[in-house]
Amino acid sequence: MRLRVDELNTFGEQLGRALRAPAIIGFSGDLGAGKTTLVQAICRGLGAAVPATSPTYALVHRYDSPAGSVYHVDCYRLQSSKEARDLGLDEILSQRAILLIEWPEKAGHMMPPLDRYFFLTHDTDPDFRLLEDR
Repeated sequence: MRLRVDELNTFGEQLGRALRAPAIIGFSGDLGAGKTTLVQAICRGLGAAVPATSPTYALVHRYDSPAGSVYHVDCYRLQSSKEARDLGLDEILSQRAILLIEWPEKAGHMMPPLDRYFFLTHDTDPDFRLLEDR
């Protein structure tokens, strides 16, 4: 679907309000297309206690919400699936949390099965994004 950035935020907030743990959602696509923006909106919809930030360097951020723990993982910098072991995905999954993962393909075989997978790309109009729910 083709969405303006404000519509992407609305979509994410609505998705967040509907999410129930456990849930694993993946986000891939163009750099700068809105993966983190969408994750931030989902966290707002979940009622996260603090605003979500990009975990590009820390790789994993945890947020408390009325729906339970929310983990935002960014696998972009992973060089191999072996590095994904250090993310602690097994421990996160044992908590029956909501797991929001950017670039899940970078974790290879270490990535658990996704419940939903979104792919974001730039549109020819810079005010819009293309969002595929795969």
